[in-house]
Amino acid sequence: MHISDIGDIYKLTKRIPHDAKKLMKIFWPGPLTLIFERSSIVPDETVCGLSTIAIRMPRHKVALALIEKSGCPIAAPSANLAGKPSPTSATHVMEDLEGRIDAVLDAGPTRVGVESTVLDLTVDPPEVLRPGGTSLEKLKTVMKQVVLNPVVTAEKPVSFKQVRSPGLKHRHYAPKAKLIVVEGDLEAVVKQIVELAHRYIGSGREVGILATDETVGEYAACNLKSMGSRSNLATAARNLFKLLREFDSKGVDIILAEGVPSKGLGLAIMNRLRKASGYTIIKTDNS
Repeated sequence: MHISDIGDIYKLTKRIPHDAKKLMKIFWPGPLTLIFERSSIVPDETVCGLSTIAIRMPRHKVALALIEKSGCPIAAPSANLAGKPSPTSATHVMEDLEGRIDAVLDAGPTRVGVESTVLDLTVDPPEVLRPGGTSLEKLKTVMKQVVLNPVVTAEKPVSFKQVRSPGLKHRHYAPKAKLIVVEGDLEAVVKQIVELAHRYIGSGREVGILATDETVGEYAACNLKSMGSRSNLATAARNLFKLLREFDSKGVDIILAEGVPSKGLGLAIMNRLRKASGYTIIKTDNS
């Protein structure tokens, strides 16, 4: 549920934990979704019958204006077909939904790229269900204790009795092409990707390589794209979904993606890459 007035949160929830008040003061508006026990006025259809509700206040002035003009909070999913890479521009929305929707309100490309962080405040200690635009490190500066749900750093599919957040259960954020994530020491990662690319190209497959600024010179592939510098993962997060969609537009069969350090926004990037690959991960060392 998206709100423009922080007062709405008191109507939509049963209670507001003390930590929530601190988080809202510091991080709202912004890319942080908070999960609460829902109030009785929230329709079952809005929350898939769950007893909880996820709420956030977007930072973008156009989104806030739309919610305000609507006169009520807006329940809305991502503007893409289920399982596909998230849209980060109006063009991406039209690629997926043209003919299925009446209009697109184009306010330019998204600023963060990856989705909001989802933090469940109905459990003790509070639990990050999806890493995103508000890093774990930032949350820890405000909260005494916060933990990661095992799915955040999972390297293989995780089964659930109940899905508590979007994107937890399925192969998600996935391009049409097969995606392989190569993780480990950077030098070893580059060597492994070069070998894999040579092998797949030799078998007649069209290969794309998702690299970083520091490594693009190591590859000879025609379908080569850089997420950005490894020292500025905000750029990588902003580019990730756009580049996955560009590979699909080029008709590649296989995407070989470099892993990045799982710190700051890197945690969200790796979560998205692993899920997009269906957990097709190659480790180049014992880490």
